[in-house]
Amino acid sequence: MRGCVPGLPDLPPEAVTLLVEVGAPARLGAHLRVVYAVACELTAWLAAAHPALVFDRAAVVFGAATHDVGKVLHPRELSVPGSLHEPAGERLLVQRGVPPRLARFAGTHGSWHDSRAGVEDHLVSLADKIWKGKRVEDLERLLVERIADVSGIAVWEAFVSLDDRLQELAAGADDRLAFQNAFPV
Repeated sequence: MRGCVPGLPDLPPEAVTLLVEVGAPARLGAHLRVVYAVACELTAWLAAAHPALVFDRAAVVFGAATHDVGKVLHPRELSVPGSLHEPAGERLLVQRGVPPRLARFAGTHGSWHDSRAGVEDHLVSLADKIWKGKRVEDLERLLVERIADVSGIAVWEAFVSLDDRLQELAAGADDRLAFQNAFPV
């Protein structure tokens, strides 16, 4: 069952090293891997479909690969909702030498209205939702409005474009959930 998501990319080596060093449980690694995979697909599509939207793709995929690292310090949040892992994860990453511009995703992925949050943060947050098929209207609206603004297209056109892609990504949610849940907490 652990290999039930065909083509799921491995996490970047620097993320794997970090997770091993902090003793991340297997379930956390699996979760980060599926969110990373969705972020890779989402950012590749976005760069091709809406090239006027400038964003740091490498930052987004790194953020997706490490966004929940604070759960090693708050392991209860591996199985119940909570946000203590967010600032803890950001601090942990900075303490481990990750530049603050990359560590911030651990702190902003659950609060896309954070004053620090830009398009990269919104993309990490979106990948962290859509991997399991969850749609969050206000988060998606932020990205739709940004796409429309920089692309010079109507908001409805940006919405249809993003909505179509998110539906496609959400379609793989059951397989990604099964993959993640095959690993122990």
